[in-house]
Amino acid sequence: MEEVASRKDEFIQANSPDGGFLQSEKWRKFQKSFGRRTFHVEGENYWANIIEHTLPIVGKYFYIPRGPVASISNFQFPISNQIPKSNDLIKRNISEIIKLAKEDNIGWIRFDANNQEALEVISKAKLFPNQSSALKIKKAPHDMQPRELFAVDISKSAEGLLAEMKAKTRYNIKLAQKHGVKITTCHPERSGAEAQDLIGVDSSRSLSRQAAGLGMTDKYLDEFLRLVKITAKRDKIAPHPDEYYKKMFETIPPENIRLYIAEYENKIIAANIIVFYGKTGTYLHGASDNAYRNVMAPYLLQWQAMLDAKAEGCNFYDLGGVNIPKPGTQNPEPNGWKGITKFKTGFSTTAVPIKFPGSYDIVINPFRYNLYIILQSIKALF
Repeated sequence: MEEVASRKDEFIQANSPDGGFLQSEKWRKFQKSFGRRTFHVEGENYWANIIEHTLPIVGKYFYIPRGPVASISNFQFPISNQIPKSNDLIKRNISEIIKLAKEDNIGWIRFDANNQEALEVISKAKLFPNQSSALKIKKAPHDMQPRELFAVDISKSAEGLLAEMKAKTRYNIKLAQKHGVKITTCHPERSGAEAQDLIGVDSSRSLSRQAAGLGMTDKYLDEFLRLVKITAKRDKIAPHPDEYYKKMFETIPPENIRLYIAEYENKIIAANIIVFYGKTGTYLHGASDNAYRNVMAPYLLQWQAMLDAKAEGCNFYDLGGVNIPKPGTQNPEPNGWKGITKFKTGFSTTAVPIKFPGSYDIVINPFRYNLYIILQSIKALF
């Protein structure tokens, strides 16, 4: 069983430009633990984990985060521009998902194609051989995941990584160290048997005792939740409920997730959640206090996570979403992305952002989908 799970993980990782954690069984089972129905469709050389969401009035829809996954390219950073060699893989995958959606009375299927070629193949797919027209696919009114990710190649030495950072980022890391900011890492306290029963052990991860850090305590988790609320209020965003983060640490195996805590003068002032999957470490969530921002704790948090990911055999560290405007254009969302993008891109002057087509919807029930679009338009006015 462990060998089969390992092969599935390897397939997802090899065919996902971001490393594939959102298509892993670990992520699907975490979503299930949070009360959402989940499904997965798999076959020879294709895979899709599906999360069911429910909205008021319009009902249910499927969401396939960063998928479906098919062996059309063995992704390395940056994304390959090859034309898919086996288009029927994606078509067969989508056909099975649509059948499942119809059986479950789903209004539409939202997916994140891994590249433009995969999107084009899906757009031309037909549910039945005698179907006269292609699927009804619409650009989603909003993207579920960032359309650009900033991933740093961490296979080089620590000195090499520092040398490729922007000067201000290097300075801020040293400044945090000079101020005496202390970084603590902790992971869920769970026995190996319990973790295997919940998810299945990830044989590709074997955390060293030093890198794994301390066991999770209520103190650290409560402090993280406090910082999440402060950050959400400051940035005017809606945070996940506390239970979401608690379930994350209860269900994702300890070897795949860590909480990083930054302390200054015995106060916890910033924290990050990092996941490790295959050859990629991913910055999943972060939060910080309004106080002591001058000690630059978030910079040291990311640097420590990069070093740990490197020590664990990762080749890439994914800092998450950015929005880099084209030369000569203005950032379309200066308040939401400008500061985030500046912070993340400071960690490498050579990394090339990974670009995705965005989220698209396969319309199953036109009436419900059109009603959803109308309601979204009304919501945008307020």
